[in-house]
Amino acid sequence: MTDTNIQTYMQSLGQRARQAARVMSRAEAGAKNAALLAIAERIERSVEPLLEANAKDVEAGRANGLDAALLDRLELNPARIAAMAEGLRQIAALPDPVGAVRDLAYRPTGIQVGKMRVPLGVVGIIYESRPNVTADAAGLCLKSGNATILRGGSEALHSNGAIAACIRAGLEQAGLPEAAVQVVETSDRAAVGELIRMNRYVDVLVPRGGKGLIERIAREATVPVIKHLDGVCHVYIDDHADLQKALRVAFNAKTQRYGTCNTMETLLVAAGIAEAVLPALAERYAEAGVELRGCERARALVPSMSAATEEDWGEEYLAPVLAVRVVDGLDEAIDHIETYGSHHTDAIITEDYGRARRFLREVDSSSVMVNASTRFADGFEYGLGAEIGISTDKLHARGPVGLEGLTTEKFIVLGDGQIRE
Repeated sequence: MTDTNIQTYMQSLGQRARQAARVMSRAEAGAKNAALLAIAERIERSVEPLLEANAKDVEAGRANGLDAALLDRLELNPARIAAMAEGLRQIAALPDPVGAVRDLAYRPTGIQVGKMRVPLGVVGIIYESRPNVTADAAGLCLKSGNATILRGGSEALHSNGAIAACIRAGLEQAGLPEAAVQVVETSDRAAVGELIRMNRYVDVLVPRGGKGLIERIAREATVPVIKHLDGVCHVYIDDHADLQKALRVAFNAKTQRYGTCNTMETLLVAAGIAEAVLPALAERYAEAGVELRGCERARALVPSMSAATEEDWGEEYLAPVLAVRVVDGLDEAIDHIETYGSHHTDAIITEDYGRARRFLREVDSSSVMVNASTRFADGFEYGLGAEIGISTDKLHARGPVGLEGLTTEKFIVLGDGQIRE
């Protein structure tokens, strides 16, 4: 497509999405759930077409030199397709946040003032690699009463198109507008440039992918963005920690999965407990194949560590590599997190109630934990059912963004003929 055609195409998607958003905002929970269940059923009945479409993307990815990790994210198989359908059913089972009213109270004038939860409107989602995001994102936006425009990566164009066909069929079966979920059908990067500046039609953007993609969108978008750039997560082992808890949590936070944004990337250890805990932890990390990069005090206790550089303290490795620093206490740990952290997820291991309270209050991250692995920072683990992503911003949503994060509130006023004197 030419630039003019791309602009016309994207504006058309935006217009249709805005019209669909009005319908979705008043759709009953039953209709939305019926659509989700119909999409899930259609996906389950379309295993062969989905695998055929995905095979084209995987073959092209290999030809274009995609690495093994990206190819793994791109690939669909019967189990992953079944998981997509199950995810939609789980979303259907969640309470509908739209229309909920809270804090309704009488004022001295006799009016009642409260807040009602309403959809955001049109959500633009830009993501890479994983085709399952198409189903997950569509499901969450649908249940929360929004219309959505989905722009997946060019490497998954055929897969996303096949999933989109299932979504359209499910929406039609439930009597909801097909334009409630639209997948951008061009791989031209100019489509992203248009989408992120469509203020007239798009209310919010959610980018999911590598740091480069998110930085570009945050820099160039004129539409508000819900995002996080880095997951430089910390675990601080206080000198009042239970040793067994410290060993268990610090090991899990790093090794349960390496490539996630809530994986620990820096371990901070109080000097008073370092000699008791660091050698034992280092032995467990070595067995798991984790490379340790430490400060001088950490290396004095574990000589096998390589030396950490200044860059290591702010690095999101997404790999079996861990930075380790011995600190003098809670104040230095909090200062380190404030200096080098990404405001994503940070945890303290301690039996001291006062220090735990200080850590919760003073660490400015979207999730702050006491005696628990950072790997719990996830929509499913938080009871949200599913998430569209994690936000480290302070407006409008923070932390895992589930159904409620895809809505906002408006004031409602109930009267009986009152006038202002």
